[in-house]
Amino acid sequence: MHLLVVEGAHVEPELRRKFGPGHTYDFCSATAPDLRTRLSAADVGFDLRSWPELHYEQPRQPLFYDTSRTSLAALFHKEEFPLGPVFGICAFPTLLERRILETSLYRPEDSASLAAICAQLGTAYCTVQDQVGLVTPRMVCLLINEACYALQEGVASVRELEATMQMNLAYPCGPFKWANQIGVALVYEILEALWQDTHEARYKACALLKIMYLRGQQFTV
Repeated sequence: MHLLVVEGAHVEPELRRKFGPGHTYDFCSATAPDLRTRLSAADVGFDLRSWPELHYEQPRQPLFYDTSRTSLAALFHKEEFPLGPVFGICAFPTLLERRILETSLYRPEDSASLAAICAQLGTAYCTVQDQVGLVTPRMVCLLINEACYALQEGVASVRELEATMQMNLAYPCGPFKWANQIGVALVYEILEALWQDTHEARYKACALLKIMYLRGQQFTV
């Protein structure tokens, strides 16, 4: 398959490893003057912008949208629905390369199309509810946010929290290293989107994390 990936440079190596060399890839800027031409040549499109807009081109190809910070329901609220099927994915650095692709549906009747496309892409997949943050992003961001609260309150040091999460709980890395790999800004933005969507206190970003985001800083691990 030929995959068009809009604004996906930050996850290009991960996407290539995920789907493998049996496909061709076109990593395209959202401002590319020939975007429509490049879309017409693709078998499937991945729009990884924070507010995806590829559906305005009215493609017939299946489209995958990054719904880490929005939902398909919000994306298409009062919008004309695209001609082809659309799906949400977790386009989350460090999580795209997992064996199972996390997806969501806007229309239940597109489930058969999703199964066929994932078979062509060569990936196992699971379908979760169409909600901001899907499942894995919200869990990972909550974990990082709680670690920030613990650090802010002096419960433990960065080193101690890293060791606790990585060694004692068998996470792939500690919360602060994970936040750096994902991007502190993305972690904050997902939490903010979850807070705006639900107004649940657990999604309120820690002040320390917000300061790191505003200053464009990473954690020293």
